[in-house]
Amino acid sequence: MKNHFEMTAWSALVLAADRHENDPVAVDAGVPCKALAPVAGVPMLQRVLDAISASDRIRRITLVGPPRKWLQELPDISRRIDSNSLGWIEPAPSPSASAWQGLQELPEHQPVLVTTTDHALLSTRMIDYFLDHAERSGCDFVVGLARLETVQAGFPGSRRTATRLRGGPYCGCNLFAVNTPRGRELTAFWRRVEEQRKKPWRVIVGALGWRAVLSYFAGRLTLEQALERLSQRLGLRLGAVVLPFAEAAVDVDTPADRQLVERVLAARQG
Repeated sequence: MKNHFEMTAWSALVLAADRHENDPVAVDAGVPCKALAPVAGVPMLQRVLDAISASDRIRRITLVGPPRKWLQELPDISRRIDSNSLGWIEPAPSPSASAWQGLQELPEHQPVLVTTTDHALLSTRMIDYFLDHAERSGCDFVVGLARLETVQAGFPGSRRTATRLRGGPYCGCNLFAVNTPRGRELTAFWRRVEEQRKKPWRVIVGALGWRAVLSYFAGRLTLEQALERLSQRLGLRLGAVVLPFAEAAVDVDTPADRQLVERVLAARQG
């Protein structure tokens, strides 16, 4: 096991652009984009950057969006970009394209943590746990997940989207580890899913095969089986880290999500 001085140095890529105009969180908060929406008085973007910056694992952070004109409302972040202590690039039209564009700006063999600016409860502890386990996996690309039961125990009554694999269900956590140059190729698959967003099953069936899809609907497909099948089809080693933190699965997609996060933070401070 590596000691503190032997830990792999990671870069972090933060997707900070809105997916579409008039994002409901931004509109509710009265700000030009969701990244600037305050949660307990602090913009979400600032909270995410603070959590990442506090990790000894991260050596460089790059923002993909939002537009620079809107970052003028955050003078500290603007100064960091101007001094090159924080990277920034223009966002692309979609999250997958933005991720691909951001990865092209980083050294090919640099392992990269990818997350989003609406991860308002992101913590340094969560980041380090995820990266430690992702690195040990030996996979090209690793996704962070949390069991639905973990999320429901932490947030009773909260509704979260979950993938009903056997051994789960599992919730996404907006945490991704690109461990190798080959792992970057997964963004091409991500783009295909986005392009077929009205019928994503066309892409998913093509990747998993009908047998695996039928097994999923029958409740027999496990997370391990799904990852193995996708790895074979895509020519990558895909892995997952199941996080023990309920907060890992909470992203701010709606005004109600923002209110939930503010209640959590208020309870912690209280």
